[in-house]
Amino acid sequence: MHDFPGMLRSLDCLHWAWACSPNPHKGQYTRGDHGYPTVILEAVASQDMWICHAFFGSVGSLNDINVLNMSPLLDDMYNGTAPDSSFQVAGTSYRNRYYLVDGIYLEHAYFVKSLSCLNDWKRLKFKRAQERARNDVERAFGALKKRWHILKYLASYMEEKKMSEVMYTCIILHNMILEDEGNTICEYNENEIVPPTQAFEVGSAEYTSRRALVNDVGTHHVLRRDLMERIWNVNHIDLNTEPVSDLEGQFSDEDVL
Repeated sequence: MHDFPGMLRSLDCLHWAWACSPNPHKGQYTRGDHGYPTVILEAVASQDMWICHAFFGSVGSLNDINVLNMSPLLDDMYNGTAPDSSFQVAGTSYRNRYYLVDGIYLEHAYFVKSLSCLNDWKRLKFKRAQERARNDVERAFGALKKRWHILKYLASYMEEKKMSEVMYTCIILHNMILEDEGNTICEYNENEIVPPTQAFEVGSAEYTSRRALVNDVGTHHVLRRDLMERIWNVNHIDLNTEPVSDLEGQFSDEDVL
């Protein structure tokens, strides 16, 4: 996927402005860079804009790391119930696949971030490729807002529970439309048998050891180095093309419901 072997999908957060936040808690829902109360959606999307993970309801003052610590996204990795997803890059074997993320996330084994110090062409090419692939989730957010304008504007006259119902409904319909139009990349096999796994008890030695492996900073840097070498040998990545920032313009009026 996107010339990134072992990539799961892209991860990011979306803020939905909330007009009816309780006055005593407005500060809890307001972050400085927004200036108004919001409720946060954490989502994971694939190349076809299919949203396979959604966690909505975090207060707007939190950053993406705070939201991740509250969400169940990585629980199966921590407790050992995640299926075997080992892969190889540049001859090195890795146990867990990874998400593409932006710069705020921690340098852990299950994340691949971009690079900030672009002192050679190899690093610049990796940055372009990573940011272009990471835009999958941004494109999914753009499609949600374009199809359902209720998500694009201030949520008025709605309590938080109703906002949650609306958000999850829009995401489900979004995925149904992709599947109905035949735009999904992966087909769901309802007869597939997943081997049973035994979850580690939280706080046990196995659980602690597993978390240490998943959160390993060294693995993060080695994996990113190997991916950078691979991307350098890919010929169809244009170093002169900046990633698209305004993704809503990619959708026509026919996409709006």
